[in-house]
Amino acid sequence: MRMAGAAAAAAALVALLCASAAAAQSYNAIFNFGDSITDTGNLCTNGKPSSITFTQPPYGETYFGTPTCRCCDGRVIVDFLSSKFGLPFLPPSKSTTADFKKGANMAITGATAMDAPFFRSLGLSDKIWNNGPISYQLQWFQQITSSVCGSDCKSYLANSLFVFGEFGGNDYNAMLFGNYNTDQASTYTPQIVSTIANGVEKLIAMGATDIVVPGVLPIGCFPIYLTLYGTSNSGDYDGLGCLKKFNDLSTNHNNQLKSQIASLQSKYASARIMYADFFGGVYDMVKNPGSYGFSTAFQTCCGSGGGKFNYQNSARCGMSGAYACSNPAAHLSWDGIHLTEAAYKQITDGWLNGAHCSPAILHS
Repeated sequence: MRMAGAAAAAAALVALLCASAAAAQSYNAIFNFGDSITDTGNLCTNGKPSSITFTQPPYGETYFGTPTCRCCDGRVIVDFLSSKFGLPFLPPSKSTTADFKKGANMAITGATAMDAPFFRSLGLSDKIWNNGPISYQLQWFQQITSSVCGSDCKSYLANSLFVFGEFGGNDYNAMLFGNYNTDQASTYTPQIVSTIANGVEKLIAMGATDIVVPGVLPIGCFPIYLTLYGTSNSGDYDGLGCLKKFNDLSTNHNNQLKSQIASLQSKYASARIMYADFFGGVYDMVKNPGSYGFSTAFQTCCGSGGGKFNYQNSARCGMSGAYACSNPAAHLSWDGIHLTEAAYKQITDGWLNGAHCSPAILHS
């Protein structure tokens, strides 16, 4: 009982310290770049096409009560970050009516790190269905800066928080769904990671100083990969039931990204470049789901009830016949590809307090 009491007291102290740090730490704005993990509506600024599943119910049901073009049942990481720092939810940068002075979201579903010619050279053009790579997102950001900070952008952006990624997930998806194996895909990791690092460097040149750079996720633990690439060979799985070779691809990417970030940090001493460990945070939830309030790590909340993981490509969430579970907060996976609001809240907390971000976003 004494140990339990001490643990509770320690947890309370950490929460108090984090709350104090957040109160003292403020930003002019938050600017986010990425893909469907953090898209808050760029794909839907000209309407919500019914052909896109995440524009349909039950997406958005937990918090917004209606689909918002977020690939989630509710809020995503940048929503929680905005709330933490007393800022409004980030409007999509493609909006023609939004005020971007307190932040903007360049992320768009389907985004890649690499440009279209890269995929064309690999014969994978048909696997990239939306053109919003890093280079385009940086252009979108530059296009709105005059309305954000006028002629004094460097000082304004120096007191803003940037979240750059994750990037790379869709690059690997294109290759893997295009019949490249994981070894072949990994040969392109240096190019992908260098493109991410170059993007970070361009932000620093514009005036950014606080930049969060997330790694990629443990895709071998995701229902879509477990369903499409599952085997009868137990040796293909780790002790948790995740596909090893797919997680090895992610780990290799993340190790190279951390190395690049370390080099950038040495080069730009005045910047604060934070590596957000997406892989570690999610993998710990898979390993210890009950500790995070989840009853299952692998079962998708929203699906059609078929298959081992409640994931079917032909009856995905948002399609006819698919439905949401009664308690999304008890699930890690929302639709087999993206996580639930509850999971994103846990991840955000880990980035803020440093459990899965180095250094922590919050600082004294």
